[in-house]
Amino acid sequence: MVLADLGQKITSALRSLSNAIVINENVLNSMLKEVCTALLEADVNIKLVKRLRENVKSAIVLEEIPPGLNKKKMIQCAVFNELVQLVDPGVNAWNPTKRKNNVIMCVGLQGSGKTTTCSKMAYFYQRKGWKTCLICADTYRAGAFDQLKQNATKARIPFYGSYTEVDPVVIAREGVERFKSENFEIIIVDTSGRHKQEESLFEEMLQVSNAVQPDNIVYVMDASIGQACESQAKAFKDKVDVASVIVTKLDGHAKGGGALSAVAATKSPIIFIGTGEHIDDFELFKSQAFVKRLLGMGDIEGLIDKCKELKLDDKEELVNNMIHGQFTMRDIYGVFEQNVKKMGTSGHVLQMIPGFGNSDLSKENVQETRWTKKCITIMDSMNDQELDDKDCSKLFNKQPNRIQRVARGAGVATSDVQVLLSWFSQMGKNIEGMKRLFMSKNKNLNANQVARMMRPRFLHQVGGMGGLQSMMRGNGKDMMVFNM
Repeated sequence: MVLADLGQKITSALRSLSNAIVINENVLNSMLKEVCTALLEADVNIKLVKRLRENVKSAIVLEEIPPGLNKKKMIQCAVFNELVQLVDPGVNAWNPTKRKNNVIMCVGLQGSGKTTTCSKMAYFYQRKGWKTCLICADTYRAGAFDQLKQNATKARIPFYGSYTEVDPVVIAREGVERFKSENFEIIIVDTSGRHKQEESLFEEMLQVSNAVQPDNIVYVMDASIGQACESQAKAFKDKVDVASVIVTKLDGHAKGGGALSAVAATKSPIIFIGTGEHIDDFELFKSQAFVKRLLGMGDIEGLIDKCKELKLDDKEELVNNMIHGQFTMRDIYGVFEQNVKKMGTSGHVLQMIPGFGNSDLSKENVQETRWTKKCITIMDSMNDQELDDKDCSKLFNKQPNRIQRVARGAGVATSDVQVLLSWFSQMGKNIEGMKRLFMSKNKNLNANQVARMMRPRFLHQVGGMGGLQSMMRGNGKDMMVFNM
């Protein structure tokens, strides 16, 4: 089961609570069984699944929940928190220091995408204003230096390597010394891929580590190899001090559960995830945002950061609309037409939008951009009034002939136009509710003030004032909105 399917299975299990008239032990056990089965099918380690089940059961004692509290919401929050714990070892991630030489050494299996990941990481830091460089200390794989050289040249990142030197320790030491003397801030060392049974290569890895004294050793983990991740991760951790993890190929095709749960084996935090083949398909890993996106709850912060990071021309109004939870069809058109290619695959970007992640449209967009192109065609057939109306869904509902006109102009079925309008309407409601919650977390507000900011429907979903007060006592940790 790929991660997209995992998210849908868990969301479906959580939604089953909403359909239950009475919440009792049988309902709770049935929901947990569905969640645990989905996790096991996604290659999550059985011990971790068992721990998740036990923790939820111990956190939710139905007989002890006071009357008036929303049992459904408390159970959903408990499952959410355990899913976050599954991918978060509770260790602070390493961060580089400005105006200092930060040496990062990448290790991992052959074929894990290590060389590509090194290039992506260097490019990520370069865009953030760091002085970055790359060193190829992989003398084992033919073509490794050529691959790194090609990637670095495209991204205009300085690099170091050798076609004649066969000792990776010498290459790594010389490269680090050279770039340190030139005051580079991020120095990334790419090493040979190895397997836990190749003892000689493991010794070589240790020698490279001793030679360059890295500030951060990153284990690059392939999301597609399943539960084998755990034993491999342990082997690397036992040989060198793995401080961080990067999960690659997490683009919807891999099961991913084995890689994510292997974080527990290294006790090291995930710092980045690779979400595609392009050099900018790479993002910081945030456990809560990742789980929210997995469950189709969106990632407003990530979406806004993505827009700001791209420094989009004439898009200040778009970002401002996001912050205030106000969208028009023209805003969506701009994102689709001008920015989707820059951001990566359309499915990846759209999963950041609440209400879209686990929808039927999302499944299609994870694989391809056909729906995006269809949306652009539909919006091309809309007039200025329809594109600029913040309540365009109501406009179309009042005048159904508009739907027929747009469908004819776009050469699509009227049902396609209706689906786009329905999604747009739901997205606006979700963004408004989630954004108000997000903004409130950064202010010293009491429950009454937060309640006034929330849409009545969302206040009801979090359990009314009692549920809201309960969640706020957790310092906002459990503050989220399930669009059930």
